[in-house]
Amino acid sequence: MPAVVLGLEHHLFEEALEIVKEDSGYRNDVEMTEADWRGIVTQYKGIVEVELGRAFPQDVSEQLWDAIRAVFDSWDSDRAKVYRRLNDIPGDWGTAVNVQAMVFGNMGVTSATGVAFTRDPATGEKAYYGEWLVNAQGEDVVAGIRTPQYLTLAARKRAGAKPLSMEEAMPASYGELAAVFELLEKHYSDMQDIEFTVERGKLWMLQTRSGKRTAKAALKMAVDMVEEGLIDETTAIRRVDPMALDQLLHPTLDPKAPRDFLGRGLPASPGAASGTIVLDADTAEKRAELGEAVILVRVETSPEDIHGMHAAKGILTARGGMTSHAAVVARGMGRPCVSGASGLSIDMKTRTLRMGTRELKEGDLITLDGATGEIMAGMVSTVQPELAGDFATLMEWADRYRCMKVRANAETPADCRMAREFGAEGIGLCRTEHMFFEAGRISSVRQMILAQDEAGRRATLEKLLPEQRADFAAIFTVMAGLPVTIRLLDPPLHEFLPNRDAEFAALSDTIGIGVDTLKRRADELHEMNPMLGHRGCRLGITYPEIYEMQARAIFEAACDVAEESGDAPVPEVMIPLVATKKELAILKKLVDETAAKVFAEKCRTLDYLVGTMIELPRAALMAGEIAEEAKFFSFGTNDLTQTTLGVSRDDAARFLNPYVEKGIFLRDPFVSLDIEGVGQLVELAVQRGRATRADIKLGICGEHGGDPASITFCEKIGLDYVSPSPFRVPIARLAAAQAALEK
Repeated sequence: MPAVVLGLEHHLFEEALEIVKEDSGYRNDVEMTEADWRGIVTQYKGIVEVELGRAFPQDVSEQLWDAIRAVFDSWDSDRAKVYRRLNDIPGDWGTAVNVQAMVFGNMGVTSATGVAFTRDPATGEKAYYGEWLVNAQGEDVVAGIRTPQYLTLAARKRAGAKPLSMEEAMPASYGELAAVFELLEKHYSDMQDIEFTVERGKLWMLQTRSGKRTAKAALKMAVDMVEEGLIDETTAIRRVDPMALDQLLHPTLDPKAPRDFLGRGLPASPGAASGTIVLDADTAEKRAELGEAVILVRVETSPEDIHGMHAAKGILTARGGMTSHAAVVARGMGRPCVSGASGLSIDMKTRTLRMGTRELKEGDLITLDGATGEIMAGMVSTVQPELAGDFATLMEWADRYRCMKVRANAETPADCRMAREFGAEGIGLCRTEHMFFEAGRISSVRQMILAQDEAGRRATLEKLLPEQRADFAAIFTVMAGLPVTIRLLDPPLHEFLPNRDAEFAALSDTIGIGVDTLKRRADELHEMNPMLGHRGCRLGITYPEIYEMQARAIFEAACDVAEESGDAPVPEVMIPLVATKKELAILKKLVDETAAKVFAEKCRTLDYLVGTMIELPRAALMAGEIAEEAKFFSFGTNDLTQTTLGVSRDDAARFLNPYVEKGIFLRDPFVSLDIEGVGQLVELAVQRGRATRADIKLGICGEHGGDPASITFCEKIGLDYVSPSPFRVPIARLAAAQAALEK
């Protein structure tokens, strides 16, 4: 109560308790006598009076109402706001208070307390999982104050632990508990997280809830429960959080890689991460914001650490078990966690830690393996995950129920292969400018941009043509007949130009133009607001030879691949940043004429589409007119969000967090689509586009294509596909299935 209700610092009371234990030679709280506790209570009252300037309240009614008030106040605490922001919980929902009688697990050797899961929350295995302590209260188990014991005999034997399990020490209470486990799981049709107390031999159930689990466990439980008849396929699809799949789509430690072993703790949350050591949550958040991968190392974590835990790549604690705060929160966040590393000691004054004989300082690099509990110095290499088994089963079910297609944003053969492995049904955005930045051709691109006239540009574009053709041929080969949407050159030209004297000098030597002339030309191309400047289709209007070269490369590559493989590619040529029907008409004519020339030269024809990216509010408003020329719309919601809100995505990080915290935006609009504003424009464009052209193909290729909430909106308004980055394809497949079922 003093810390939670009265708002006093927890360490004030912990220090007093530790001094008494140290003076008496006690290691654990349970060794303290009644007299010791009476003395501690007196000390605690004195601390309260010194800190608050008033006595600890003695009236029971006053204590109860103070506790109730504290629960309501906690809804607006900093850690509660962080938790709501991380889990998309509206701040106006409010909270509730339960008042109930208390039972005690610290009434001697016939009493105990514990936390248990009806299945293993880390692996999903159908086996009871949990910890307990004899003669203890619940906080003792989850706070890491005492090292907990294993719940089951099998778990104790696997770990080689000596203290008896509850199954052995209290067989009658354990048998009753196991029966309750089965009853609760059958009733809720889900894995349960249960807290219980045994008071003088009598079992009391304190609470149950659906337990948090890793993505791996969620998959296994969902698939297993369908096979067991507890749930059906649609329930299994709904039960797995699409974003949790992200935990399965990233590398794990390479078992063959050398390791500099430091120590071991409990494997509290699977996965692996390398990062620099940080010793408090605020430092973790600050360093992560600067792009540094960090590992949060604490004696034990508390809810106040949640922002640092979210910022960290992994979490390491000296105390606590596999149901401690650190373990439960890390599993929910998908962070690897090693807890209860008994050989770990932390010195906050010197900002150092020791593991056995090794000393490390804050900023040193370490690696955690949350699957084994191992802690290693330095960085350890990784291997890619295998997407089979339960993952493949759930994806098969998701594909059975979803309506929207899922493509991927990719522009290299490697990314395209990865996208196909993850289940992509085409490429929804191939950004050609990324190809121009390759080291072997950037000088030719610069020469083309800095040319004084069309003849000079065309001469350089001739050099780029075979390279672009090879790019597209490689992508068409990997995608083997699936649709590939290729966006013609989009960014402003100055982005390709040198910005250092050494680069200008090297370019001058390559193309034979003086440095001063090159710099003068570069200054002429400089723009005050390049995002809204000479880019997108405006490049095609002023320098049509650029788009003509790209179109030729696309169609020549498509014809070559069709000839060689028999799988005819399906190119979809996308004109970016269109604001008017006339812009699109001019550039569509250029693409069509180029296609006709290539088909005549190659003596074959191929199906293709010409469409546009809707990324300007005017384009959305004029969608009906633009659809007279466009065979497809691809909503570029990254730029559409920028142009609608008048907010630069690159600069928004400086002020968007306060906007989210103050409820101006429920979520970062560049992460999850602004449904009320930007979404309204998208929906309007869908309606007007389809009114003009009933069979127009509609998709989304902004980063929102991998966000489940945005995908739900896309399903609602009837888009044909979403297109996220390759790693988010499985997330999109599952989210699309959930959206279809919800609809």
